[in-house]
Amino acid sequence: MLDDEIIRKVRRIEITTRKLVHEGFSGEYRSVFKGRGMEFDEVRQYSPGDDVRSIDWNVTARTGEPHVKRYVEERELTVMLAVDVSRSADFGTRSRFKRELAVELTAVLSLAATTNNDNVGLLLFTDRVELLVPPRKGRKHVLRMLRELLAFEPEGLGTDIRLALDTVYALLKRRSIVFLVSDFLADAEAYRQSILVANRRHDLVAFDLGDPLEREFYDVGIVALEDAETGQLRWVDTGSAEWRRGFSERVAELDRKKRDVFASARVDRVSVTTGTDYVAQVGAFFRDRLRRSTR
Repeated sequence: MLDDEIIRKVRRIEITTRKLVHEGFSGEYRSVFKGRGMEFDEVRQYSPGDDVRSIDWNVTARTGEPHVKRYVEERELTVMLAVDVSRSADFGTRSRFKRELAVELTAVLSLAATTNNDNVGLLLFTDRVELLVPPRKGRKHVLRMLRELLAFEPEGLGTDIRLALDTVYALLKRRSIVFLVSDFLADAEAYRQSILVANRRHDLVAFDLGDPLEREFYDVGIVALEDAETGQLRWVDTGSAEWRRGFSERVAELDRKKRDVFASARVDRVSVTTGTDYVAQVGAFFRDRLRRSTR
């Protein structure tokens, strides 16, 4: 892919997602993902209605007038986006591939973060760590991340979510926000412990990408199906009700295991599907999480 084509795509994605961010995502993001706490700002003279617990008694005694301490939210956060770029991401039957959906999600989340002056980093992974962009601030940095994501050609084929999470855990020493973007077409038990450990230190949110055809197969006769991550080719008769039933059962079992892993680790999992309004899905998650945090 030519570099000027990549630049055009980055600009197009930025224009589209920047509008979404400014129309509400930025405020929702800020409300859901708060700073690390409160930091001291100044001492000022007491005003009626101020909390008496904030009185600075040393300054009050020295000046003879009541003064209070003022605190502000320590806003700065670090956000790491761990994005699965394995071969299964190059699949989609509804308007876009899962990889394209991952790019747009990454753009929205990273632009919302940088609008709020947070540091943003990127980890691309398959069955190995493909690329690591350390967290930094600024729009130019975010655009570089998007350019890398669009242009990158991974070497690995499979998916190792445990490796991705262990890498993030080793890199980020302070509590951060970690957005894990993947289709999670892997053995859930293999990454159960890493999900649990990562969420103990960080605020981990999983965006589970999917496509309708991955959940329900229709009768289209005899077709050849290739496993994108192993290259294994298999001919199947989709006209067989028994085969379609078995396919649906395997999908349901994989989904059950994923739900169990995320629920047991208390990790929010957001299902996002190609061909649907991912903006509405992510916005609904933000609002739901905000409601839960204020109960």
